[in-house]
Amino acid sequence: MTHSRRALLDLLDRHHLAPSRALGQNFVADANTVRRIARLAAVGPGDRVVEIGAGLGSLTLALADTGAAVTAVEVDRYVLPVLRDVVAGRDIRVVEADARDIDWTALLVEGCGDTGAWVLVANLPYNVATTLVLDVAERAPRVGRMLVLVQREVAERLAASPGGRDYGLPSAKLGWWAEARLVGTVPASVFVPRPRVESALLAVARHEPLGGAAERRATFRLVDAAFGQRRKMLRRSLAGVVPPAAFEAAAVDPAARAEQLGPRDWLRLSGATAQLADGAPC
Repeated sequence: MTHSRRALLDLLDRHHLAPSRALGQNFVADANTVRRIARLAAVGPGDRVVEIGAGLGSLTLALADTGAAVTAVEVDRYVLPVLRDVVAGRDIRVVEADARDIDWTALLVEGCGDTGAWVLVANLPYNVATTLVLDVAERAPRVGRMLVLVQREVAERLAASPGGRDYGLPSAKLGWWAEARLVGTVPASVFVPRPRVESALLAVARHEPLGGAAERRATFRLVDAAFGQRRKMLRRSLAGVVPPAAFEAAAVDPAARAEQLGPRDWLRLSGATAQLADGAPC
């Protein structure tokens, strides 16, 4: 059981609420859409789901209907009482928190010895989607999979492959922890209010990080520097940062541009740069 458009509009009206522009709220007001999202999330009995920005509970209810245990995170203090009333009696834990600074370790632990993986499913505000996906990838290793509804442009950037038109800093960094792909689109007509952008569903599957924290910091310094001047060849955008010999040692073309390198290429280049800086042979 989930909200129809009429039911969602009635909730807003009865509680004198309006979607917050500051919070980027666009509520999904279509039962078929939230059921589709729950189906694509591939969750069911025994699974644990964390939902960011639960709003009035449309997607929350659809996720609970699969039999999964749901933790619904919401920051809007005006919406929270309505959300708690909507989900009362269901296997749904409501947490008041801002996902931008949440303690993921504390949130995703339910008891002593709890080590299982979680699935994150969310309709993410357009203004925080990229930052939040990258933050979860870095700081919430217990989230094994994500299915997020985001602006189509954001989804295309995060899922882009090296050399593609949309490949950039977010996709290069996300590839350190995970693989992302588009799994569907969602029309603007299912939202209240109706957004001016297209939306898409992005599936993110975690894999083993490509290296440790120190390697990641060193690699991302190169990524940041190169994409800061992405129109330039690497030998120019990374001049003074990467010695010429490091390109050859890492099998990276110095005439390439930032968007042509995948995460493993960046890791090799970072490693070769560090070895040369230490005076060790590559």
